[in-house]
Amino acid sequence: MELKIGDKAPNFSSKDQNGNPIHLSDFVGKKVVLYFYPKDDTPGCTEQACNLRDNMDRLKAAGFTILGVSIDDEKAHQKFIKKHELNFTLIADVDKSIVESYGVWVEKSMYGKKYMGTARTTFIIDEEGVIIDIIEKVKTKEHTDQLIK
Repeated sequence: MELKIGDKAPNFSSKDQNGNPIHLSDFVGKKVVLYFYPKDDTPGCTEQACNLRDNMDRLKAAGFTILGVSIDDEKAHQKFIKKHELNFTLIADVDKSIVESYGVWVEKSMYGKKYMGTARTTFIIDEEGVIIDIIEKVKTKEHTDQLIK
């Protein structure tokens, strides 16, 4: 199932970087930027996370709560947050249930070899849990500008 603007965002149940339970339904009443990225502490993912970190005042002023999702575990998220002083929540989707429900677990190809991985994609979800925008061509160094148009 491919999600579209206007669809209800799939709820999820997982753990944040500290092992605390987290659900999308915890954020009803808030505008959520749910961004999916391939792997902690890789060049593109670091650029993207640091762009969000450095622009947190602008993002908060726009009313956004930032949630990053990758299939890395809590320990990897903690290291990534500490190393880059990230100021938002990262969700550990080790069972791939969130990436699959959002349709971002896809076949990729590198050097002619095919494999499954996370497509870098961002969903903006309104206060009622409805998807109001989907960014599929994420510019890692300019992600905040893509969110605040």
